[in-house]
Amino acid sequence: MMTISVVTLKEGSEPEWDRAMQERLEAAESQPGWVAGQLLMPADRLDQRAIVGTWQTRADWEAWHNDPAFTATRERLEGLQAGPSEVRWYEVLTKRQP
Repeated sequence: MMTISVVTLKEGSEPEWDRAMQERLEAAESQPGWVAGQLLMPADRLDQRAIVGTWQTRADWEAWHNDPAFTATRERLEGLQAGPSEVRWYEVLTKRQP
């Protein structure tokens, strides 16, 4: 399972938000079901970020969202965002790696 969240950040908050998200991604690495994660920035929108999280199951992702390490950064990140995140779920149909 893969989730993609897109957020728009408040002007000037980008460096702090990036640091907080990096901490969150590092904490996720020890979670059951964690596969991988990426933090992306569009080349033409320096105020936006996309977080790509890959989990074995949606239940694993939901458990992570109730973990204290996740909830500890929630308020900090949301306070730096211009609005709520847009979250979408995807099924991986094809996967190719070198």
